[in-house]
Amino acid sequence: MEPIYDAIIVGSGLAGLSCAKHLARQGFSFLIVEAEDAVGGRVRSDYVNGYTLDRGFQVLLTAYPEAASTLDYKSLDLKPFVPGALINDGKYFIRLSDPFKDPSCLLSMMVSNIASLADKLRVAYLRQKVMASTVEDIFSQPDKTILQSLKDFGFSDTMINRFFRPFFGGITLDNTLSGSSRMFEFVYKMMAEGQVMIPAGGMGKISQQLAGELPPDSIRLNCQVDSIDQDKSQVTLTNGETILGRSIVLATDGANASKLNSAIEAPPSNMATCLYFSADVAPINEPVLVLNGADQAGPINNLAVLTNVAKAYAPVGKHLISVTVLGQSPGGANLDQTYEEQLIKDVMSQAKSWFGDQVESWQHLKSYRIANALPNQSPPWLEKSRPVRLGKALYVCGDFRENASINGALVSGRKAAEALVSDLKVAICK
Repeated sequence: MEPIYDAIIVGSGLAGLSCAKHLARQGFSFLIVEAEDAVGGRVRSDYVNGYTLDRGFQVLLTAYPEAASTLDYKSLDLKPFVPGALINDGKYFIRLSDPFKDPSCLLSMMVSNIASLADKLRVAYLRQKVMASTVEDIFSQPDKTILQSLKDFGFSDTMINRFFRPFFGGITLDNTLSGSSRMFEFVYKMMAEGQVMIPAGGMGKISQQLAGELPPDSIRLNCQVDSIDQDKSQVTLTNGETILGRSIVLATDGANASKLNSAIEAPPSNMATCLYFSADVAPINEPVLVLNGADQAGPINNLAVLTNVAKAYAPVGKHLISVTVLGQSPGGANLDQTYEEQLIKDVMSQAKSWFGDQVESWQHLKSYRIANALPNQSPPWLEKSRPVRLGKALYVCGDFRENASINGALVSGRKAAEALVSDLKVAICK
């Protein structure tokens, strides 16, 4: 049987869609097989009774170089968060912002007890350092944990615990700050150079835009892959169907890629739970991220009123509140009902201590337990280069191969396409 496609791409997350987009530009044929009922992988949105529920709290950093060159930002109708964060220290809300972007916050920054004068000077130095560094410079420096990097910069424990733990813990889904200092400086640079935004119609619009640029009938949904045969470039589905191509691209998350090919090394994944609530009255009126900077225990890591950023996230007259909780649950990847009920109570109790009795009227809409939310790329993971080519006609891409970000997923997909196109052109010439 002759191959039908130049490439079979397993998975329709951002890496797979990026790979497909670059193959289409070069005129190569492909088929994406996706186990779920829609494209996007982890970058998906559900639309429930007029609410837009992203599968986990996510944002787009507009300074991401690959995203800027790949996506049509204008069509995404991006809506911005204001720079910085609103931090609850257990008693009060304190605003911490970037005075270079928002000079009006300079006075409140100077009198804030979150950061000492020395901390504020170190923030300015850190900003200057990352702005002066190229992305290549950042990813070529020796790696260490975020916590060690912050200590080396001289930040106080108060600044680390009240700001950096919830803020970058929310980005890496690990508030122990054991993640990569390279990623920390990369993200800090992206935030300094651009804006933090979400599409008006949800983060899933990013995946939908990429899929919309592909040829008709090039994506098959609800197709679970059972196995691959690298020698035959053959993919076998769980229903027994086989699909033959000239090459295979594994564009799943790391855990599933390792199941399909044991030679693929994948890091463990950080888990998170995202809870959505509906409210008649917004607890705050700004499009700003709210952080738990208190010393006492509480499940909330970060909270956002998404309708303050993009009104279309909820029906007219309603507000949508997103709450992120880090760490494991008793059910592991599955959200145990008893645990979820208690978690909702604990989240609302903590939110009530922040915003008062209005929280009692919040309505829980849905909870997402995201098992493989983000690859854990703690040092020294990023110090090793991982090729996209895995021998004869087999390629792999994903943020776990590059770096754990939207930008990393898009870069990895492009690199896989470039390697595949190069190999196929050589094969054609022979």
